[in-house]
Amino acid sequence: MEMINAIGRRKASVARVYLTKGDGQFVVNGKQLKEYFPQMHIQDSIVDPFVTVEAEKLYDVKVNVKGGGFKGQAEATRMAISRALVKLNEEFRSPLKAKKYLTRDARVVERKKYGKPKARKSFQFSKR
Repeated sequence: MEMINAIGRRKASVARVYLTKGDGQFVVNGKQLKEYFPQMHIQDSIVDPFVTVEAEKLYDVKVNVKGGGFKGQAEATRMAISRALVKLNEEFRSPLKAKKYLTRDARVVERKKYGKPKARKSFQFSKR
């Protein structure tokens, strides 16, 4: 098996994932997974595609992720890993699709409008 790559996006984050045969090494932007994403629930969310298809500790993962915050980066990484696993084996598509890991979440922050303090919030109304 050669290197398989895939891209995942969420909010303002873009993650590029490179999958190779290995023993489960996880490198995100040159750091270990536990170092880059210290929260356990975020780590579990990123590794969940491998758990879903029962392929933990079979592949080395190298991730380049930029933009957005840690939550968006984590979800972009999860999507990219899911896409790479589907490229690897088409049978992985249905369990990953059932958990909605292959669906692009298109929700992004709404832009601020002029004459308002935020996107929709208005200043306090005074009748008199």
